Amino acid sequence: MNTEPVRSLLGRFVADTSRVVPLVAVWAHGSLALGDFQPGRSDLDLVAVVSERLSDRHLSDLQRVHGTLIEDVPLAAGLHCAYMARGDLADSGQAHPTWAHGEMFDRIVSPVTRRELTQGGLSLHGPAPTGLIPAVSDEELASFIRGDLRDFWYPHAERPELWLRDIWVDLGLLTLARASVTLREGRLISKREALDVLGRLDAPPDVVRDIYRRRYEDKQPASEEWLTRRGQLARTFVRTGIERVLALPHAD
Repeated sequence: MNTEPVRSLLGRFVADTSRVVPLVAVWAHGSLALGDFQPGRSDLDLVAVVSERLSDRHLSDLQRVHGTLIEDVPLAAGLHCAYMARGDLADSGQAHPTWAHGEMFDRIVSPVTRRELTQGGLSLHGPAPTGLIPAVSDEELASFIRGDLRDFWYPHAERPELWLRDIWVDLGLLTLARASVTLREGRLISKREALDVLGRLDAPPDVVRDIYRRRYEDKQPASEEWLTRRGQLARTFVRTGIERVLALPHAD
C-alpha cells in the first residue's frame, strides 16, 4: 500500500492549520491509528488540540484551509478533524468545532475516540494523547456505547430509506460488532476485526461479503434489487443484534 500521499496530506494539513490557529497537537485515531487504513476508502480521523477556544475568525480560516485542501488533494475529502481547546480536554460532554463531510459543526469527542487516543492514538504533531487526555473508565465507555446503540442505531434501523446507502450498511454492522466486543471484553477492535466478529454474530453472509469487497477489493456496480434486499437484511440484523447486545454485561 502506497502511504506517501497520506503522509504528504497530513504534513500539509498540520502546516496549514498551524498558520491559522494556535495549534498544540494533532492526533490520528480510527483506521489510521489501528493499522486498517484503506486509501481512498477510509476516513482520516484526526483530533487537533488548540491552546484556546477558537474564535469566529479562526473557524472561518479553518474552513478555508479545509476547502483548499479538498480542491488540491481529493484525498482530503475524507479528512475529518475535531478542534479541542486544551482547557476543555477533561470535559467529555463539551462539544468542539469539527470539520467533517465538507462542513463545520459542533460535536463531542466521544469516549470511544478518547479511549482510542489514549490506547493507540498516533501523534502527528506535538505531545502524545496520553499526556493530555484523561483516561476513560470502563463504565463510561460502556455507558456511551449502550446509549449510542439504544438511542441512535436502534431507532434508525426502522428507516428503510437510510439503509439503501453503503455508509449505513457498513457503519451499522461494524458498529454493532465492535460494540459487542467492547461490552463483553472491554477492548476496542478495528473494522477489519469487526468483519470476523460479524460471522460469529450470524450476520447475513452476503452483506458481510459486500462490505468486505467494497472495503478491501474492487467496487462493483450494485442493482437496485440488491440494494433493497441488502438494506432489509442489514437493518433487521442490526435491530435484533442491538436487542441481544444490550443484554450483555460489560467487562469487569
